[in-house]
Amino acid sequence: MKKMFFIILLLCSAMGWSQDAFAKAESLFNSEQYEAAKPIYKSLLQDNKKDPIILRRLGDIESHAQRYKKAFPYYKRLLDLDDSNPDYHFLYGGTLGLHAKESSKLEALGYLDDIKFHLKKAASLDPNHVEARWALVQLYCELPGIVGGSLRTSRKYADELLKISPVDGHLAQGYIEEYDKEYRAAEKCYKKAIEIGGSLTTYKKLASLYEQKTKEYLKALITLQDAYAVHKEPSLLEEISRLKRDHDLVGD
Repeated sequence: MKKMFFIILLLCSAMGWSQDAFAKAESLFNSEQYEAAKPIYKSLLQDNKKDPIILRRLGDIESHAQRYKKAFPYYKRLLDLDDSNPDYHFLYGGTLGLHAKESSKLEALGYLDDIKFHLKKAASLDPNHVEARWALVQLYCELPGIVGGSLRTSRKYADELLKISPVDGHLAQGYIEEYDKEYRAAEKCYKKAIEIGGSLTTYKKLASLYEQKTKEYLKALITLQDAYAVHKEPSLLEEISRLKRDHDLVGD
């Protein structure tokens, strides 16, 4: 009886430690102290090898640090647990894609079919999955035609985005037009995104187009000033100052 009591006591102590450790890891993760949280999650994973939250956290930590080769195995384990989860397909396919970008062309080709499959699977499982469609827009834009790249396919996913999220749809269309060097068409798309949504991202996309592609620096300055008038984001003041300094502009 006494032996059984001690076994129960030890089990309760272990469970209590595990709960405390998880709470600490979550607190660190949520405060963006990812590297501090990582060893705690890894320790917890030893006794919880199929815990989806721990696997997701470890994958996200590696992704945040751009250690994509270490990230995608965690997402693959999530897929092994639940093949019907669109987010797991997106995370795995997307991280494979980011790793492929850092790899040799030959190695990247070896990942291509899996990248396409999992991103498309995420989109098919969730008709409203914005991130998967964005990834497909970018993938088919950037791929050479010889391995399946297609602006037509990219536009197809941008059109789907337009129905789900008009702002994302116009931004995606602008991205495609900019990639295709149709800068006036891209300008119209970004302006439409500003008109509909007006997020900081929409203004920055238009300003970047003016500065980097069309070299219309005054338009870029005005766009950033308009963004600051709406959002009051302090970092915009630094960007405005840099733009004036780099391109010898005068403005309020």
